[in-house]
Amino acid sequence: MKIVADENMPLVAELCGPFGDVVTAPGRAIDRALVADADVLLVRSVTRVGGALLAGSRVRFVGSATIGTDHLDLSWLAAQGITWANAPGCNAVAVADYVVAALCACDPDWLGKTVAIVGCGNVGAGLYRRLRNLGVDCLCYDPFLTPGGELPLVAFDRVLDADILCLHTPLTRDGPHPTWHLFDADLLGRLKPGALVLNAGRGEVVDNAALLAQLENNRLRAVLDVWEGEPRICRDLLARVAIGTPHIAGYSLEGRLRGTLRVHEALCRFLGAGRGMGLDEALALLPPGSGDTGHALRVPPGAGFADWVLAAYDPRVDCRRMRQALAADPDTGAAFDALRKGYPWRRELGYFAPPEGTAAALCRLLESAGFASP
Repeated sequence: MKIVADENMPLVAELCGPFGDVVTAPGRAIDRALVADADVLLVRSVTRVGGALLAGSRVRFVGSATIGTDHLDLSWLAAQGITWANAPGCNAVAVADYVVAALCACDPDWLGKTVAIVGCGNVGAGLYRRLRNLGVDCLCYDPFLTPGGELPLVAFDRVLDADILCLHTPLTRDGPHPTWHLFDADLLGRLKPGALVLNAGRGEVVDNAALLAQLENNRLRAVLDVWEGEPRICRDLLARVAIGTPHIAGYSLEGRLRGTLRVHEALCRFLGAGRGMGLDEALALLPPGSGDTGHALRVPPGAGFADWVLAAYDPRVDCRRMRQALAADPDTGAAFDALRKGYPWRRELGYFAPPEGTAAALCRLLESAGFASP
């Protein structure tokens, strides 16, 4: 059998090789010619999968190593009898790490502010638990959830009063609660002055032109990991955001591996052969030294909570790398994709632990943020 896979899926050849010939390619280069004689297609979010790509092919299984499915034409796949699978929750830990680190970088007092989470699926709910454990005042909005559970659900108007808004919704254009340009010029204008908008969900949930106008007026602040028009993003917007990164919030080593593992497990079930694999097993398959950054962090004497978090992961480094890459390349799309393809291994906060002797109060705070116990 022929398996076509996005080259940005770590260990995809090692895991799926026993089932057939694995051909990898950049996600945006996967086309009709490449998949015409394929039996299995494994993608990430940059490959749009539907009739335009698969009509006339022999593909019977599509797996996406992502939480979102807006790049998959699910109705068309169902009509063709093509089995599909995705990887819900695979990068929830990594995205929560990204949010905590970005807030530490942008606002030293953020733990005492009100954070609203818009979209409370696997990622949003995981972020809420992390912030709750840190003692942060949280508001949650998700029109598809029923009040009365663990999440402090509120009406949408209430989240507009928050100091920080974290957006983790899927991208939808129809249905009772479409999210395309949910945060348009009118809604952005209703946010409190100085509010920070952090979007690590889907770029088109925010009207980027309207956001740029707010940033140019210094009325709002923004952290963007996702953008309208990816990979050809607005350079002016990148220059104005507090932190801008190339859609890598969920790109931890562990998160990317979980995505591959979920799809591999679904393929095993589809074929009725083989077995799934655990994360620790998969990590052991990596080349020696891959992702081994050392469990000890170097922080100055007297370092506080934010210092520890940013020593483990500092998104400002990714922002500088992105700004430099786009400044040097007139093709923003090529530069954006190259940053994603060449993104260095990043370990999740849980890979690190404060050393013995660290103050008990700081240890508790770091553990609440996702660090391992000393």
